[in-house]
Amino acid sequence: MARTFRRHRTAHPLADLNVTNLVDLAFVLLLIFMIATPLINQEQTIPINLPVESKRDQARADKPPRYVAVSIDRQGRYYVDASPVTFAELSLRLAALAAEPADRQPVIRIRADLTLQFQQVVRVMDELTKFKLSKIQFDTQTGGGAAP
Repeated sequence: MARTFRRHRTAHPLADLNVTNLVDLAFVLLLIFMIATPLINQEQTIPINLPVESKRDQARADKPPRYVAVSIDRQGRYYVDASPVTFAELSLRLAALAAEPADRQPVIRIRADLTLQFQQVVRVMDELTKFKLSKIQFDTQTGGGAAP
């Protein structure tokens, strides 16, 4: 009697796809977006009617700068990013930003309401000049023509 020395195949191809890693990745991405979205929209919660400017192409920066938003609402209240501050607290925060090395100083975004008295904006500009913060950007709305 002849004997066969072949092994029986015990490893069968799996028809199932292991998606555990993909589900883990999806949950991590979902978690990141759930945390990041409120931080992005936090600045838009301050009701400010920005002035309008004409549309034009924007120049790209060499490296992405760090931004700090200084907002002034219609009633003349000051905000740094999204937290309300008094003018004295604003001055202290600007002094702390000015103490950083020149290459790490942020771009100060001034977000002033359209109906605000210009003196409020000049007051912030004076504080920026006093602390030698020269990277300034005014936030506006883009539109086709003059302000309504």
